[in-house]
Amino acid sequence: MKHPSEHSVIFKGLGAYLPKNKLTNNELAQMVNTSDEWIRTRTGIVTRHIAQTEEKTSDMCTEAARLALKNAGLQPSDIDLIIVATVTSDKIFPSTATIVQKNLGLGPVPAFDLEAACSGFLYAIDVALSMMVRSATYKNVLVIGGEKLSTIVDWTDRSTCVLFGDAAGAAVLSKVNEARVGIIESVLGADGSNAELLHVPTGGIAMPTSNDVNKPFIKMNGKEVFKHAVRVMEKVARDVLSQTGIDIKDIDCVIPHQANQRIIESLVEHLKLSPEKVFINLSKVGNTSAASIPLALFDAIQEGRIKRGNWVLLVAFGAGLTWASTLIKWH
Repeated sequence: MKHPSEHSVIFKGLGAYLPKNKLTNNELAQMVNTSDEWIRTRTGIVTRHIAQTEEKTSDMCTEAARLALKNAGLQPSDIDLIIVATVTSDKIFPSTATIVQKNLGLGPVPAFDLEAACSGFLYAIDVALSMMVRSATYKNVLVIGGEKLSTIVDWTDRSTCVLFGDAAGAAVLSKVNEARVGIIESVLGADGSNAELLHVPTGGIAMPTSNDVNKPFIKMNGKEVFKHAVRVMEKVARDVLSQTGIDIKDIDCVIPHQANQRIIESLVEHLKLSPEKVFINLSKVGNTSAASIPLALFDAIQEGRIKRGNWVLLVAFGAGLTWASTLIKWH
């Protein structure tokens, strides 16, 4: 366990934000050689949300954070730390977290970004948990996953452009004097030797962008990513259960990273899960990277799929390659 028995860290409030503009499969079929049937059968995605040109990652994160604060019953002045997980920062620097801090009118509390792609939110949750347990300073922490992936999608590449959407999801984590509730355990991992399976090869200092040269676009080996995703998500899910002594049969709700319907179905089969225990909102939003897990968690709460006392398992996989799982006793 990462926290003392007399203290726990719970999800005090959740928030989400989706841009108003929806991009349907049929509309995509007017842009690239694809069809609604081709996309649905291979990915399970029907629509995705695309931010306006002037709408930034920080703007989406700010709106999700405002809703999370409202649902937590807290004011911006109650927040002691802010972490933003993203691969689409507004700028190289400063961090998106500091821009969100300004937007929310927070005090001079620590604020930083974390990059672990689609696993980013769970990585940020684990970092926040560790900081809250280690120090009495951090009682309420704002953790956000936000992405404007539409800016790094090659809209002429049908193998990737059909997958991604823009969104933000946020959670307020709060420390409570109650044993064994909230975040029970998390497991993280990474394998940099397979980084080229899913990456943006340009735009960094290794290969800078110059005008219209070397535009930073997502490149993916879909077949290999699929195999790795199922294997490591199964392993990391079993690892966190093994470390806590919880049986998979006792889990009430599983929220996997919303990347591809086939990946989720394969994971369900490998874990021998009851499909009705798995929450999926992929068809409505597509793959939103670091926003995926908090967005799905928010929707699951709104739909009444998670109740007090439920065991909730979050599991993610992303570029890096990275993976993560978090076990929660919902409070």
